[in-house]
Amino acid sequence: MQQMMRRPRTSAAKAVNYNDMDSEMSFSVTASSDEDIEEWKPPEPKPRALTKTGRDQTAGEKKAPAKRTAKPKEPKEPKPPKAPKLPKEPKPRVPRKPAAERKTQAVKVQKGSGARGLAGTKRKKSDEDEKPGEDKGEKQTGCPEVETAEESGPSIRMKEERVSFIVSEAHQADGWAGEGSSQAGLKAKKEEVEEEDFRFDEPCQKKQKTSGACLGQPTALPSSQAQALRNELNMNWDLIEVLSILTCVERWVCVNIVTLLREENTVPFMVRYRKDMINHMDADAVRDVQLIYEELCSLAKKTKSVIQTLKKDGVLTDELEQDLRNCRSADELDHVYSPYKKGSKLTKARRAKALGLEEAASALMEKPHTLDLRAWVKTGTEGLSSVEEVATGVEHILADMIAKDPETLTYVKTLCENSSVTIQSSVSKSALKEKEQDKSVQGQKKPGAQQNKNKDIDKFHLYFDFTSNIQRIQPHQTLAINRGESLKILTVKVNIPDRVKSDFTRWCINNRWRPRTFAREDLNIIIKNAVEDSYKRLILPFLTRSYRNKLTSAAEKESIAMFVRNLRQRLLLCPIRGCVIMGVDPGFRHGCKLAVLSPTSQIIHTDVVYLHNSGQQREADKLRHLMIKYSCTKVVIGNGTACRETESFFADLISRRYFHPLDVSYCITSEAGASIYSVSPEAVKEMPDLDPNLRSAVSIGRRVQDPLAELVKIDPKHIGIGTYQHDVSAGALKAALDGVVQECVSFVGVDINICSETLMRHVAGLNAGRAKNIAEWREQNGPFINREQLKLVKGMGPKTYQQCAGFIRINPQTSARSSPHPGPAVPEKLAAKKAKGKTGVNISTSFNPLDQTCIHPESYHVAQRFLSIVGGSADQIGSAGLQQCVESKVRSSSVEELAKTVDTTPETLKLIIDGLTQPPGFDIRQNFGQADFKQGIVSMSDLRVGAVLTGRVDNTALFGAFVDIGVGRAGLIHKSNITLDKLPVSQRRRSLALGPGERVEVRVLNVDAQRGRIGLDLIRVLQ
Repeated sequence: MQQMMRRPRTSAAKAVNYNDMDSEMSFSVTASSDEDIEEWKPPEPKPRALTKTGRDQTAGEKKAPAKRTAKPKEPKEPKPPKAPKLPKEPKPRVPRKPAAERKTQAVKVQKGSGARGLAGTKRKKSDEDEKPGEDKGEKQTGCPEVETAEESGPSIRMKEERVSFIVSEAHQADGWAGEGSSQAGLKAKKEEVEEEDFRFDEPCQKKQKTSGACLGQPTALPSSQAQALRNELNMNWDLIEVLSILTCVERWVCVNIVTLLREENTVPFMVRYRKDMINHMDADAVRDVQLIYEELCSLAKKTKSVIQTLKKDGVLTDELEQDLRNCRSADELDHVYSPYKKGSKLTKARRAKALGLEEAASALMEKPHTLDLRAWVKTGTEGLSSVEEVATGVEHILADMIAKDPETLTYVKTLCENSSVTIQSSVSKSALKEKEQDKSVQGQKKPGAQQNKNKDIDKFHLYFDFTSNIQRIQPHQTLAINRGESLKILTVKVNIPDRVKSDFTRWCINNRWRPRTFAREDLNIIIKNAVEDSYKRLILPFLTRSYRNKLTSAAEKESIAMFVRNLRQRLLLCPIRGCVIMGVDPGFRHGCKLAVLSPTSQIIHTDVVYLHNSGQQREADKLRHLMIKYSCTKVVIGNGTACRETESFFADLISRRYFHPLDVSYCITSEAGASIYSVSPEAVKEMPDLDPNLRSAVSIGRRVQDPLAELVKIDPKHIGIGTYQHDVSAGALKAALDGVVQECVSFVGVDINICSETLMRHVAGLNAGRAKNIAEWREQNGPFINREQLKLVKGMGPKTYQQCAGFIRINPQTSARSSPHPGPAVPEKLAAKKAKGKTGVNISTSFNPLDQTCIHPESYHVAQRFLSIVGGSADQIGSAGLQQCVESKVRSSSVEELAKTVDTTPETLKLIIDGLTQPPGFDIRQNFGQADFKQGIVSMSDLRVGAVLTGRVDNTALFGAFVDIGVGRAGLIHKSNITLDKLPVSQRRRSLALGPGERVEVRVLNVDAQRGRIGLDLIRVLQ
């Protein structure tokens, strides 16, 4: 069959398209090569299609690595089109995309038959290119920019850790993964070109590349290990190659990340302590690679299962097995497998093949002059009883072959890219019918469910007659359309221009599917009918599914990225320390619940006051008594029911100096998730004797005292961040949010002797069981004296200790408490009793000053060596004297030279310098914003168009940022008003520009009091 499908062509363009619309993942395009644009060569019959797009891409990379990066990146502006005109094709194979789309378009592994298309059209070329030196791992260091760093010079964009939050100037260079540097002069300077990389208004998430110049040590994957990886997956493509293409990360970095993941290293550990191996990638970028790696492994597992199923059913052929092993996405696998699924009715082509017409179809393409359809007629046999039925059967077989031919699919996708493909939504007939019924019974009383249904229909009025180019549709529009479709309120279709059909039909008949020899007119009609049938019945639905899947996947990724960013900024709000705080959970009928908390978040007093009933003066006196008794000057009010009334009450008392001599101020904080937490097992265990309503007040107060420690107790989905959380994959969202929580907790660090068990379980390497064991050990044996004692805890193996040790702090103030079981004998007994194979281990019981820093125990010997060089000691950590010694040494010798002297990497030495010079109790959150306390109140009626106000970003969505300006309703800065010139330079490289907690200056554009909406314009971000 393959032989008859492949007819040499004299003039054709290479049908390689990195924008395969069948892809479900969207990644940034970072390279294009002139070498890739060559004349199409007819593929040879394939014994095995070993590598598909991965190898084809490799061939291009090996031939012209320099051009692929340097050419698109010389202009410091949005990326140029991904391919110039083809030399021998009158039309470009890859269209010129709009700037926004080009930046977010994927370097895609071809999915569905698209992947096979790329392999089919380039197989001969790639095979020839790869004959010399099959072991590509020895030569290639990754994405081509690595090899061209010297050649292209400053035009290469250097990797900058993707800063997803605000840090001060002194800490910005190293990012938070290194905990910042306490000295501006000691920060690690990273090269960076001035490149505008603002991507707020783009439809899809853009992946950020790692550096063009290797910051770490390129490592080639040993051929044996590479082969082992391939054998393990048992697929026809190279895992590292595909991973590098999909993520746009250099091959050597992909090798290291895969190796580290297979060794069970956590992302926070890799980002902080293995920077040289991952080329200084940030946590988000590493998680992206991890996600794609897991998807590829899952795909291989699913492919194996499908092959076993087909083998059991007796329908597996060698060609089908190769097609399955060539699949690089779940969509592509499903496209190949769907005709053979149990329960699916026999396709028209398979029924025709069962009648033996496959030979006739082959003859029609190879030797039409010998084909006589009358010879296939069998009277009395259904499907063969007449010449017409035979011709129809042959058409069905040809239509199936056309729909699965790689080159044909690639060509039709290229035609689509050169055309204006749109997605259109309209109100469904059922929704219209319901609205009409609603109008007819307008005078009658409607049940509540009916009212809610009509309200839901009205929410989608923007999409009742909506059309957008698929390259320009925004992620939030995609998710809204999907939701409306699932509720049967909207109908959605993808419109592909008729010109695509006519051009495709002409090309097939005159080129790809033209018989080898002269064919009679009646046979040509069969081919024409087969092409048209294939396009309408098979290819068009396939393209529609591909577009919808791609748009949905890109929108989900963008939505999850928004969640991740919002959660990170919410968790990293600066804590309010050193003062007594009153948490208030406002309410009307059941009163306002109060909780007075000590500076260390201990509950001092709880009470209930009824501020909105009669007897307000009595309640005010009660409040004044509590405030003065406990010297409480800060009030935190939850933003739920009765928030505005409670705020007004406190503002009135403050304006009358009712709490004199105290200078009292208040702030409003989100109480999202407080009610859920108050009845959770954690809350019951922590506050067993407290009423659930009072627990909410405690949680509200603690959210300002230490946001991270309190918010980790609540499921991230309930914190009230992001948008469309019910429209994205629940598993992907949970994994991403859990990863951010772990990242934040680990990078901030925990004092092992005072942190809660709930907080501890989010440290890298720990889980609920290990955290419980640590808490029990701490309870039985007293505080930990040093990190080494963690090895005595049950379940704390070498790998777990390696992952968590650097993120755990032992502070002298908390470790000096008297232990209920003093003496070294107890730990040694525990070591002998609990720790397997540790009976001979001697654990020190003395305090190590390095245990209070971010320095990992594996680098203690390096730190001691460095201290001896600079003439300091561990007891001086954080002191001004040691700081001056280190500064002086770094000025006289570079960090790189010092790293060689102490036999370590520059990255590790920079981390050690940070750890030694940061003051005791250093917290990376001190560079972030904290809650705004105020003493007065402004209402929405006081707002005037043109008024300039300051506020704090409360939440961000895919269409803009919501800002709390202190009037009880958040105002919206539409994304069109968030422009480059209004942002600090440090934020112009961030894909979402603003995040929760950032202070901004805004101008009121419009006020809609009836709908409760406030439109704002961003003036500037306040530093």
